[in-house]
Order: sequence, then C-alpha cells, then structure tokens
Amino acid sequence: MSLEKQYISYNNVHQLCQEAAVKIKNFKPDLIIAIGGGGFIPARILRTFLKEENVPTVRIFAIILSLYEDLASESSMEEKPGVTVNRTQWIDYEQCKLDLVGKNVLIVDEVDDTRTTLHYALNELEKDAAEQAKAKGIDLEQQPEMKTNFGIFVLHDKVKAKKADLPADLLNDENRYFAARKVPDTWYAYPWESKDIVYHTKMAIEQGNDVFLP
Repeated sequence: MSLEKQYISYNNVHQLCQEAAVKIKNFKPDLIIAIGGGGFIPARILRTFLKEENVPTVRIFAIILSLYEDLASESSMEEKPGVTVNRTQWIDYEQCKLDLVGKNVLIVDEVDDTRTTLHYALNELEKDAAEQAKAKGIDLEQQPEMKTNFGIFVLHDKVKAKKADLPADLLNDENRYFAARKVPDTWYAYPWESKDIVYHTKMAIEQGNDVFLP
C-alpha cells in the first residue's frame, strides 16, 4: 500500500454519487443501509439522485461496524485495518417497522478496502432477512421471489487482494455491485474525517480530486 495521501473533496463525493445513481436506479433499491461512519454521507447524497417524482423517498438505515484502529505513531493520522469487526450499532427491526423480505436493499460504504466490513454486513443482513422470512412462514426455496436482493455501492474499490470475499453472483453483476471508481491501493482521506476542511479542499484541488468533467 502506498502512503501517498489522497484528499477527496465533498464536490468529488457528490459527483461520484450523481454519476453512480444512473446505474443504481436499475437496481431499484427499496431501502438503503449505510455503514457508519464512512457510508453515511454518500448514502444521503445518493438518495437525492435516486429520488423519483411521485415515488416515496428511499429510507436510509444506519449500522455501525468498526474495522480500523489508529496507528501507534502519533505523527501519522492514517488508520490500519483491524482484524475483527466490532458491531456497535445494528437495526432494531421491530422499532423501525422494517421488513427486509422481498426487498432490494442497497448497502453503502465509502471504500471497498479489505472487504471484511462489507462481507460481515452482507452476511448478517442476509441472516436477518432469512429469519424474517421464516417468521412469516415463507419457504424461500419454494418462493424465491420473496428472497431479499442485496446490492452494494462504494465510492472507491481498491484494486488489491481482499481479506474477505463477496458472493460471485453479486460481485460480477454490474446491477448489484457498484463502485464509482476502481483505484490504486493508497491512502484516501475523506472530507468528513477532516479537522481543517479548507486545507483538505485545497489539497484535493491540487491533486485533481475535486471536481471532474463529465
């Protein structure tokens, strides 16, 4: 992994979501599940571009999974991937009155790095959907149309060997796995992580990571 820090601006994130929304509309998500904290802002921006006239706005739900830990060195603000996934917030389905059965569910995060977090989130949500179907007396083998269809959207997919995998039928389906950009394995700094957004944006502009032409 290269340690050359790449600053990504809010403008860039906004444009990536706008661009990706064209393809994501083919997936027709019934709801969005954002992985915190990197998936929160892209999910909200994306929802704006998915909005259709006379159609209810897509609901966003949040889960928080932590896979990163700070480096020991105080001189660096980079984060290293952790080994295990920490599940700190999940969906209270009863309180939210959320039914996953038969829905198109889009999972959103900022980056597909080691893929461990996405793998964990997808597996757990698939289990939840299967349990909901079972509670309704639905046999998914007999009623495949009631199976929950999951998709994934990330701003950046790092081209590297992953530590976890996603189902091949999802990963190879351009209408279920959406990466706005495939990028080298380097350090990407997102604007919501910044304590000095003026400097951050200045660096993004200098690196060509601000606005881009269609």
